[in-house]
Amino acid sequence: MSSIQPIVERMRARRLTSAFAVLATLTAAILVGSYTAHGVHGQSKQDNSSDATPLKIPNTTVAPNAFAQIAQQVGPAVVNINTRTLPKDAGVRRRPNPRGRTAPVPQAPDDDDQDGSDGPPQAPQGPGGQGGQGNFQDFFNRFFGGQGPDGPDDGGSEHDSLGSGFIVDPKGYIITNNHVVEKADEIYVKLSTDPDTTDLGRKARVIGVDKATDLAVIKIETDKALPSVKLGNSDGTAVGDWVIAIGSPFTLSQTVTAGIISAKNRTIEPGAAGQFQHFIQTDAAINPGNSGGPLLNMNSEVIGVNTAIYTQSSGYQGIGFAMPSNTVVQVYNDLISPSHKVTRGSIGISFREGLSGAVGRVYGFKNGVLVQEVTPGGPADKAGLKPRDIITTIDGRSIKDGNDLVAEIASRHPGSSARIGYMRDGKEAATTVTIGDRDKVFSELAANNEETPQDKGNSAENKLGIAVRDVTSATAEKLGTTGVVIVTVRPGSFADQQGLEPGLVITRINKLGTGNKTQFDKVVDGLKSGVDVVFEIVDPKHPERGINFVGGTLP
Repeated sequence: MSSIQPIVERMRARRLTSAFAVLATLTAAILVGSYTAHGVHGQSKQDNSSDATPLKIPNTTVAPNAFAQIAQQVGPAVVNINTRTLPKDAGVRRRPNPRGRTAPVPQAPDDDDQDGSDGPPQAPQGPGGQGGQGNFQDFFNRFFGGQGPDGPDDGGSEHDSLGSGFIVDPKGYIITNNHVVEKADEIYVKLSTDPDTTDLGRKARVIGVDKATDLAVIKIETDKALPSVKLGNSDGTAVGDWVIAIGSPFTLSQTVTAGIISAKNRTIEPGAAGQFQHFIQTDAAINPGNSGGPLLNMNSEVIGVNTAIYTQSSGYQGIGFAMPSNTVVQVYNDLISPSHKVTRGSIGISFREGLSGAVGRVYGFKNGVLVQEVTPGGPADKAGLKPRDIITTIDGRSIKDGNDLVAEIASRHPGSSARIGYMRDGKEAATTVTIGDRDKVFSELAANNEETPQDKGNSAENKLGIAVRDVTSATAEKLGTTGVVIVTVRPGSFADQQGLEPGLVITRINKLGTGNKTQFDKVVDGLKSGVDVVFEIVDPKHPERGINFVGGTLP
C-alpha cells in the first residue's frame, strides 16, 4: 500500500493540473472573443462608428385633409370658458343633480305627476330613480370640468369649472351651454390667441339663458373684430355624416375629435323636461370640458352644440348629444332681443306621452294628442277645448304626437291664432285658439288659484322670484301637511340661487307656517332685504325623506 499511494497522488495532481489548463484556455478564448466582438484591440482604442449614416428630417409635406382644414379654419373661434363660484351660505347643503348643477336634496317633481304638457318643463329624473342611479352613474351627465359627478357640495368653498363655447358674432357674442355658466359668480373667456398664462382670461357677462334647451349667450368686450363660426342647417344632416367636435376636455384646449352622426331627433329626458331637447347623437369623442363647444359638418359649419354624454364613468363612451343648430339659432335670436328671453307659445293643455295602442283603439284615433287637462282660463279653455278631446290638426296640418304639437305651438308668437282640429265623442270639430305666452299662461294658472288679490302675489315674485299656489287636497293628505307648491322660478332670482325648483312644497318660512297662499303672502310681505330666509320644503314624490332646510340672506 505504501508503494501505491504516491502513484495515486501523482495521478490526481496531473488531473487537477490538466483541468486548470483547460479552464484557463476557455477563459482566454472567452475574453478574446469578447474583445473581438466589441472591436477592442487595446486599452486605448475607443468605439468606432464612422460607418454610421446620420438621420435627416425629410423636406416633404402631407396634403392637409378635410379634418385638418376645418380645425385650422374654425379653431380660432372656439373658446375656453372658466367659471368661478364663490362661497355661499354654508348652511345650504347642495349636491350635483343629473343636469350637472346644484340642487336641494329633494329632487323637484311635478306636483300633479304629469308625463307631458305644453307648460314649463319640470326637473329631470334619470332612470333608476333620483339622480339617475341605475345601471350607470349619471344618465344625463353634463360637462362641468371642475365639478365631480359624486359627492355633495356644501356651498362653503370656492370652486372653478371649465367649459367651451364658440364666437358667433365678431363683436364678442358667444354661444355655450346654460349649465356651463349657471350659478357662476364670475365668467372668464380665453381665446386661442390669448397667451397661455395663469390668467383666467377676459371677463364675460351673461346676455341670456334658456334652461329648456340648456343654451346660453355670453359676451366679452373687444376693440377689434373676433373670428367667428358659420352656422349650418342641422335639418340637412343625415345619419352617417362625418362630424368634428372641438373643445377643451379636461382643460386640454383646442382638442379636435371626429366621428359620425349616430342618430337624429334623440330625446333623452322623458316627459315635459325633454320637450325642447331633441338632440343629434354622435360618436365623436367628447368629454367633461367639451360642453358648449361646436359640432361641425364637413363644410366647416356648426350644426350642433355639444351638450351631454351617456356615460357610466363620467367620461367618453361613444355616445354624445348636441343641440341642433336650427334650434340654437332660434334661441340665440330670442336671447339677444331686448327681452333677453325665449318666448314660446302655449295653448294651456297637458297630455301624456307614450299611450298604449289600447287607448287609441278605445278613443278612436291613431295620430293626434289626447288632452288630459285644460288650464282654467287659458287659450284652449277659452276656445272650448276639453279633457278627452283629441287634437288632430293645426291649420290643416295633421299632428302626429305630443312632440309635434308642442313644437308647432311653441314656435308661434303669442297673440297669433291657430285653427285647431279635434275629435270629441267620435265627431270632428274645429276651433280657433289665440296662442298665449307659455310663461304667462301658467303664471295665470297660479293667479287663478289665489284667494287673495293678485297684487299681493307680487311680493313673492319680486322678493323671492317664485310663483306658488296651494297644494291639492290629495297632495296635502299624502304629505301629512299643508303648504304651497312652487309653480315657476325666475332664473337668477333669490329662490333660484337657493336651488328651489317647480314642484317642491314650501311648508314654512323662518319657522312661520305657509299652509296656504294667504299665509305664504303674509310671511313674504314681512321679509326685508338683508335678513336670513330659511325655507322648509318637502318633496311630494319622496315624502319619506322628510323636511329639507334651504336658505340664505335675502339681497
